[in-house]
Amino acid sequence: MALHVAVIGSGPAGIYTAEALVKQSAEPVEVDVLERLPTPYGLVRYGVAPDHTSIKSIANYLRRVLELPQVRFLGGVELGVHLSVADLLATYDAVIYCTGAMVDRRLGIPGEDLPGSVAATDFVNWYCGHPDVDPGRFTLDSTEVAVIGVGNVAVDVVRVLAKTAEELRATDVPHDVLERLAGSQVKVIHMIGRRGPEHAKFTLKELRELGELANADVCVRPDEAVALGGGFPRQVQGNVDVLRSWAAREPEGRPRRLDVRFWLRPVEILGDERVEGLRLERTRLSEDGRVTGTGEYETLPVGMVLRSVGYQSVPLPGVPFSEESMTVPNEAGRVRDREYVAGWLKRGPTGVIGTNKSDAAETVRTLLSDLEGRERVAHAPVEELLAARGVRPVTYEEWLGIEAAEEELARTLGRGERVKLVGLEAMLRACGRA
Repeated sequence: MALHVAVIGSGPAGIYTAEALVKQSAEPVEVDVLERLPTPYGLVRYGVAPDHTSIKSIANYLRRVLELPQVRFLGGVELGVHLSVADLLATYDAVIYCTGAMVDRRLGIPGEDLPGSVAATDFVNWYCGHPDVDPGRFTLDSTEVAVIGVGNVAVDVVRVLAKTAEELRATDVPHDVLERLAGSQVKVIHMIGRRGPEHAKFTLKELRELGELANADVCVRPDEAVALGGGFPRQVQGNVDVLRSWAAREPEGRPRRLDVRFWLRPVEILGDERVEGLRLERTRLSEDGRVTGTGEYETLPVGMVLRSVGYQSVPLPGVPFSEESMTVPNEAGRVRDREYVAGWLKRGPTGVIGTNKSDAAETVRTLLSDLEGRERVAHAPVEELLAARGVRPVTYEEWLGIEAAEEELARTLGRGERVKLVGLEAMLRACGRA
């Protein structure tokens, strides 16, 4: 009898895990990749910026894994809604949780819940066409916007805000979103970091892209571009050098301006009924390396604040979870008997997309060692259990129907290779469900 494993989540971590099971198992293996959405690929589809087509090409690799004869994609199936952990353990020999880190960390400051104060993930999901976010969610009617954070996600967000809709026309941005971007009133974008330029988390490649924006002047204040110390790693030194060069630039009068700020921390989001400003405090490093306030404040007249200070995972129903580390406690991927974890849910939101490959391989090694020689679970197909509950999973072939509909929409609109469909109803129609 083949080893039958359920992988929960079809992002890179989940699909790399499925691939590792097929490659490492010395006996026949069947892998079901269960996903709550009708679409696979997770952050590759809904997190990578639309103008980063080279990174999005990772989907081609992930596609080949889903097309392996030992792997099945079952979309529209959610843990805790359609199936419980007990259901999975009664149906599969093992379960691997790979749901990633889906929400932003909070700032923990007054005014954070005002309308106009938003998690960067919500904004990213919006321009990436995630079905959880209404395409009408953002109106971009504020002339000034603050993005809190200096990592790659923050860079993606400010780049999309700074570009014209025409520059994004050939991407897969949903058409309704593109029209809202075309009507954007944003003129000034502030990207704000609590520490100095040597502590920024963006990569040099991402940073340099900002300097190539045709629609925005990039401005850095000379006193904020000063890095403390020296002997930095090559990547860090490259960031510092680029930022110093920008500090010497004169604005050229482009339609938008991007202010890259350092040594500032948000202390309060101002406004009565919605965001009207952001109060910042100048910071410095204490002797023990911690960020402390100096008592010097300034206020930015922004109408929207996007926080991008890190992702965190959320608990899964019936699965152990550490509120301290915001991960599922594990030993080399093992959670409990026949339960395993991989990806950001296992280790926290660290590394790049490819890091999930070695991480998945470790978890699979643990699983195969644990289950070697054990009796297999006598199971009925999961479809029978789901059918009894009125659930018919979206198949891989139906997902291909969604892809084909997106390619046809792009041809109809005269836009690039594909334009994302928005909303579950439109996706289900595309695969013949409605």
